[in-house]
Amino acid sequence: MYECSPRAEELRQSLLRFMNEHVYPNERNFHDHESGADRWRTPPLLEDLKAKAKAAGLWNLFLPDSDLGAGLSNLDYAHLCEIMGRSPAAAEIFNCSAPDTGNMEILARYASEEQKDRWLKPLLAGEIRSCFSMTEPDVASSDATNIECSIRRDGDGYIVNGRKWWSSGAMNPACKLAIVMGKTNPDEKRHRQQSMILVPMDAPGVTVVRPLSVFGYEHAPHGHAEITYENVRVPAASILLGEGRGFEIAQGRLGPGRIHHCMRTIGLAERALEAMVARAGSRVAFGKRLADMGTIRQDIARSRIEIEQARLLTLKAAHMMDTVGNKVARREIAMIKVVAPTMGCNVIDRAIQAHGAAGLSQDSFLAAAYAKVRTLRLADGPDEVHLESIAKLELG
Repeated sequence: MYECSPRAEELRQSLLRFMNEHVYPNERNFHDHESGADRWRTPPLLEDLKAKAKAAGLWNLFLPDSDLGAGLSNLDYAHLCEIMGRSPAAAEIFNCSAPDTGNMEILARYASEEQKDRWLKPLLAGEIRSCFSMTEPDVASSDATNIECSIRRDGDGYIVNGRKWWSSGAMNPACKLAIVMGKTNPDEKRHRQQSMILVPMDAPGVTVVRPLSVFGYEHAPHGHAEITYENVRVPAASILLGEGRGFEIAQGRLGPGRIHHCMRTIGLAERALEAMVARAGSRVAFGKRLADMGTIRQDIARSRIEIEQARLLTLKAAHMMDTVGNKVARREIAMIKVVAPTMGCNVIDRAIQAHGAAGLSQDSFLAAAYAKVRTLRLADGPDEVHLESIAKLELG
């Protein structure tokens, strides 16, 4: 059920080989770079692997457009995304890293030809990176109508003023573009007040204030930044799709992005379960293997059940997006956004418990994996927002 196409299966096998040959053996190098003095710059090794991935045809697999990407369906790409999710550096190696994927989808769907030439082409080539600047520290941004950042028309341009945070990717010097969401007309109807605009990161008035850590992890060289926009002037042609279209663009972006997040989480949970099984089979306590103890066996069983449930629901959502469209699949998309991160946190937590103190240390990938997955219960909307959407659809 929900198998990938023959072409996607070929890509999946190539991806598995690439991960085994190039990604897993270099994870320690990537980890060491994250704490180095030059941590915000993409390490040369990663650039080398990007070139290898491009040469192998494992590039821009996420875009469902044969001219710009691999031309895969959401269902096909979901199987590949799970593999990339197993290692924190993998997605960028294949130019399939958030938020660039979502930003490229926005530009491919909604940008003018001029905007595509300036921003989409170098993003597709992996020459630059980008950030998505929506969340604000001073308002509850889970309700995006609260956003206070102003995008004010002034002659032949717009002036942007606002304070944003959790603009992921902005710490990297290769980040050249921010897609900023703000209000162009506070007097319009509630969901027509917001717009999205393209802001160069080197525009006067753009200040990257500080990196934000997740449970102490900075996620370098990617990073999450607080940014201020102070009287930032950009040409009128920088607006995306037109004034008041921000929510429309956001909905087009978030559906595929949630599939990607969930499948990457499933890949990480699968790897955590593998680590738990290996630990249980090799570790001896109180005269017997952990694998012979009932509590660990139950943790392994529950983890397998929850991973399979999450994978099937996510693949169903991807299949529905391909066959009936994102709007009809909105319930399933909301459901996976609740299910997958919760499952990931549960499985990784059990794996940490099986590893004891080692699971909390830098000697294991598990602590960083937990921090990463825990953020997804808030990213792209907190659980509570998605639960409310699901309940409304059921009650309706």
